[in-house]
Amino acid sequence: MFGGSILGPLYSLYAEGITQSVATVSILWATYMFVATIGSLIVASFGDTIKEKEYLLLAGYLLRAFGWFMFLIAGNFYSLLVVQVVLGLGEAVGTPAFEVMVAEHIDKNKHVKEYSLWKVLSNVLVAAGAILGGYLATKFGFTSLFYVMGTLALISFFGVLLKPRRLL
Repeated sequence: MFGGSILGPLYSLYAEGITQSVATVSILWATYMFVATIGSLIVASFGDTIKEKEYLLLAGYLLRAFGWFMFLIAGNFYSLLVVQVVLGLGEAVGTPAFEVMVAEHIDKNKHVKEYSLWKVLSNVLVAAGAILGGYLATKFGFTSLFYVMGTLALISFFGVLLKPRRLL
């Protein structure tokens, strides 16, 4: 979440700089949302049959890392379109698994409190990511964002992969 928020509010500036069109930025974002939506429907059809939901989470982190690193070589509308497809797939695969894992660890009779606290934490992370992203893009350019984002996704991947099963 933090990694994605580093680029989040700046994406339209970045994409418009490459495509030179506000309309194409809308198409790129819509592509991401369309792929994430269709992908989520596909994951919904088989996701519950997967015993280890962590595998979906891991796949989501890897897809996001790959997509964020792909920004480093994306130089036109079509390459950005491919990036959005990869990121949409990462969203479709990883987010439901993450939310399932959160739900499984909510204490009985504390649902509202714990979801609220999670929302507070996620909002703070997104705000901090937006500030960091603006700073990095201003000081070092967009390339620095993509390295940080991809690296954070890989750290998350290995963090889940190497975590003892009893803690997941």
